[in-house]
Amino acid sequence: MHSDIVIVGGGAGGLELAARLGRSLGARQGRERVLLVDRSPFHIWKPTLHEVAAGTLDAHQEGLSYPVLARRNHFGFAIGDLTGLDTARKTIELAEIRNAEGDLLVPRRTVSYTRLVLAIGSGSNAFGTPGIEHAYLLENVRDAQRFHADWLGACARASFSESRALSIAIVGAGATGVELSAELLEAYAELLESLGTSQRFRLDITLVEGGSRILGGLPEKISGQAEVALRRKQVQVLTGTRVTEIRRGALVTPAGEIPADMVVWAAGIKAAEGNARLGLEVNRLNQFIVDDRLRTSAPDVLAMGDCAACPWGEGKIVPARAQAAHQQADYLAKVLGALLREREVTEPFVYKDFGSLVSLGDNKGVGNLMGGLGGRNFFVEGLIAKWMYISLHLNHHRAILGTGKTVVLALARLLQQRVSGRLKLH
Repeated sequence: MHSDIVIVGGGAGGLELAARLGRSLGARQGRERVLLVDRSPFHIWKPTLHEVAAGTLDAHQEGLSYPVLARRNHFGFAIGDLTGLDTARKTIELAEIRNAEGDLLVPRRTVSYTRLVLAIGSGSNAFGTPGIEHAYLLENVRDAQRFHADWLGACARASFSESRALSIAIVGAGATGVELSAELLEAYAELLESLGTSQRFRLDITLVEGGSRILGGLPEKISGQAEVALRRKQVQVLTGTRVTEIRRGALVTPAGEIPADMVVWAAGIKAAEGNARLGLEVNRLNQFIVDDRLRTSAPDVLAMGDCAACPWGEGKIVPARAQAAHQQADYLAKVLGALLREREVTEPFVYKDFGSLVSLGDNKGVGNLMGGLGGRNFFVEGLIAKWMYISLHLNHHRAILGTGKTVVLALARLLQQRVSGRLKLH
């Protein structure tokens, strides 16, 4: 199997890149020249995983089929897990595929390329914390669905327990930890409406952050607004608190134990350990080191998104955000599209930070918009921030579905929520 451009990883950036290249080449050439590889058969926007975990977003309704997207956007798709890279031969190895019973469905495969784009994302950074196996991670849809199923079970157990209480500790107060806290409380409020008075229970959420404030990568004003909002929702926010161990039923910190029936680990990211075995230069977080044109240490191999350490200013790298992956997809679509037409784009990739938005549930949010008139930063909050947060999700869908289909999909999901309710209880 050979493709001129092979993209490994169908996350926000990889999928948008495949869609743009496929559409530009058209139905006659796209599927033969552009191949997207992913280990999953369907796509979900990673920033929504906290909603899947809370049950306020149904992954089966939200998920988009890669084969369908490939057909509509004129690129090829292959399901598989990257296990090897030979930069001299310009080939990648994909693992075999087996069914639930262990029967072999698809053998190991070799795919050759003219140019390769690695967009394989990142996972959680446990920082060597003992007992991490007792915590839930939110790295993919399966993780989020597993947490949701166990959370519903824990809610049922709490509603019939003597204490009538369920405690959840979330380690890491970045965007994922903060948004999950708010989303769980929103789901809990809807769940209580379905329970009788005798079955109601208390939900205690503790947000634990090792840094001096939550949302440490964002401006202090946003951090302060978000913390006030969480405390008003009765979330216990502990900053400057380092977790030294995770045990069943508790977090261990230098100040003592924090009781927790469930623990979610959302403290930092780290690229896959396997990246270091692909023969490319990586940093201490296993991210591929790239230059300002997203080129790795091997010829004709590029990297983008969370798995890439791209230079940004003095001593900094481009942050692992969806907007960065979106901008890199735009850039590589121009570069690779030009190369396919035997032209060359010489301009480097320049990341532009347009600000950050954080959802706090209940039609609330906070955020800052970078740039604007006179280079000033503008802070937004409340319903406006929430609407802008939703628009980011819709903009990703528009990039891969088009404006018309995105509008229809958004309306369909809104109507579905009106009929069946927002909270998924299975």
